[in-house]
Formats: sequence, C-alpha cells, structure tokens
Amino acid sequence: MKNEKAAVAAASHLNTSSLNNSPQSPQTKAQQQEMRIQPNARCLRYSSLAILAIQNATLVLIMRYARTMPGDKFLATTAVVMAEIVKLVACFFIIGYQEGGLRGLIRELNRHIINSPGDTLKVAVPGLIYTFQNNLLYVAVSNLPAATFQVVYQIKILTTALFSVIMLDKKLTMMHWFALVILTGGVAMVQIETTLSKDGGSTDPQTAQSPALGFIAVLVACLSSGFAGVYFEKILKGSPVSTWLRNIQLAGFGIVLGMLGVYINDGSKVVMYGFFHGYNKYTIMVILNQALGGLVVAFVVKYADNILKGFATSIAIIISCICSIFLFNFEITALFLMGATLVIGSVCLYSSR
Repeated sequence: MKNEKAAVAAASHLNTSSLNNSPQSPQTKAQQQEMRIQPNARCLRYSSLAILAIQNATLVLIMRYARTMPGDKFLATTAVVMAEIVKLVACFFIIGYQEGGLRGLIRELNRHIINSPGDTLKVAVPGLIYTFQNNLLYVAVSNLPAATFQVVYQIKILTTALFSVIMLDKKLTMMHWFALVILTGGVAMVQIETTLSKDGGSTDPQTAQSPALGFIAVLVACLSSGFAGVYFEKILKGSPVSTWLRNIQLAGFGIVLGMLGVYINDGSKVVMYGFFHGYNKYTIMVILNQALGGLVVAFVVKYADNILKGFATSIAIIISCICSIFLFNFEITALFLMGATLVIGSVCLYSSR
C-alpha cells in the first residue's frame, strides 16, 4: 500500500511538474493577448478624443473666417449642397469598398433604397430639417464670434434631451437635469455678454453682423438638431439598413432640398455670378470638414464613450476661445469666462452620468 501511495504521489508530482513546464494554457494566452490589445484600444479612444475635438473646433473657426474675411462672400446655400454631394460620394466609396466593388454597391442601393421607397421616405423628414439646420449654422456663424457660437451651440444637448424624453420616453436622472440647468445658465451668461459687447469679430467693415440674429439662428438650429437627431435615432432602431446607407438617403434628400433652397434664396445671384461665386480654399476646407468630418465622427464615435465625447466638446470650446483671440481679436470677458466654464462643466457632468 505504501508503494502504491508513493507511486501515486510521484505520478502527481510528475503531472504537476509537466503542467508547470508545459506551454501556457489557452486562457492565459487569451489574457496576455487582451493585455496587449488594451494599449491599442486606449490609443484608439484618445485618438478619437483628439479627432472629435479638432473637428468640432476647426469647423467653426474655418467657417467663421470664411464668412467674415474680406472679399466676395460665397453663397451659403451652395456650400450646403456641395457638402451633401461630397458626403454622398464618400458614402458610395465606403459601401463599395465594404461590398467588394461597384456591383456590391449597386446591389445595396437597389435593395435598401430603390426597392424600399417607403423606408427611404422616412429619411425625408430629418433630411429636410438637417438641410435647414446647416443653412442656419452659416447665418449664426456669420453673426456670432466663433467662441460664442461654440458655447451657445451646446444648447443642442438640452433640446436633444427634451426630445428624447418626449419621443423616446427616455428617463433622465436628477444629475442630468441639474447639468441641463447649469448649461442653460452658462449659455444665458454668454449671450448677455455678446449682446452687451460691441465687438462683432469681423475682419470686413462692410460685413453687417447682428448678434441677436445669430443667437436666434443658433437656437432654431439647436431645436432642429435635437428633433432631427432623435427622429433619426428612432428610425435607426431595429432597422437593418447601415449608417452609411442612411447617410446616402440623407445626402440625396439634402441635395434636392438644398437646390430648392438655392433657387428660392439665391437663384438670381447664381444666374448673375455663378454657382461657385466667392469660392476659395477656405470655402473648400469648410465643405470638406462639414461633409467628411461628420463621417469621420460617425466612424470614431464607437471608440469614444459619452465621457470622452463630453471632454472632446469641452476641449473644442477651449480651442475655439484661444484661437479666436489670435484670429479674430476676440476679447474674453469675465462674464463670458463664467458662462463658458459653466457650459464646459455641465457638458462633462451630463456626459458622465
């Protein structure tokens, strides 16, 4: 019996030794692989943060500069149409790449757009609203300093939250409501400062600017953005159609409705001066940023959670304020600083809950 026990003990010792000396188990390998992936995921998250912040800040700054620089002004309605065209072409390339070429692209377009007119028409409502909103943004940026616009435009968080409660039955916590109250107070401070200030930030004396008109344009744009965003989210829920195909639908309606806006608002100017009157490199930068920037944001958002998106918005506000000092001789007053700080704090607070 002792010999048997000794044999069993020896066998156990050998098995333990062989396990210790054998290659690592699949679970350990998986854990090591996960540890190697974590730095890459962290890099993607913070790269997404940087991209979101830079895109948000540069769009407003370049748009403001392009609309207030000396010389002939481009027609905002035509820029909106061109941005939709660029977005449409970009989505064509993306879907074609995903589906293996032109045949795959045509197959997807036939299946989800041409052969599904009812589903496509659902996008007409947000398409109309987004086109209207994009035109309003040009009005707002033309009449408000870039930093002021960047701060006031965050009221879209409030409108989106309200429409989410009404249309999607979303429940907001007390902390959410508290953040929204702080946001509203911060925006009010900034608007009061803008109304009292005589500095429009224009580099062209011939450019007439109205802060009141700019503020109204921002408010209406935020309302339309909130409604269209929630409506679009409602459409996307449970739908097999990809985001890129939805963007094609949006761009298609945007081009048609945008051309109607060109005809109504600037038809005579287009006939007299041409569709691309006043275009320059800054106009092209605005169009590319507005069109491709949105697609880039849609791509990187999956790597950035709400907290990072809130930080990105806060960083964009800070970048806009600093750059406005040097580009547009913008003066940061105590009231503006207090309002901007409240807005930044509310965005971070709302995103963290």
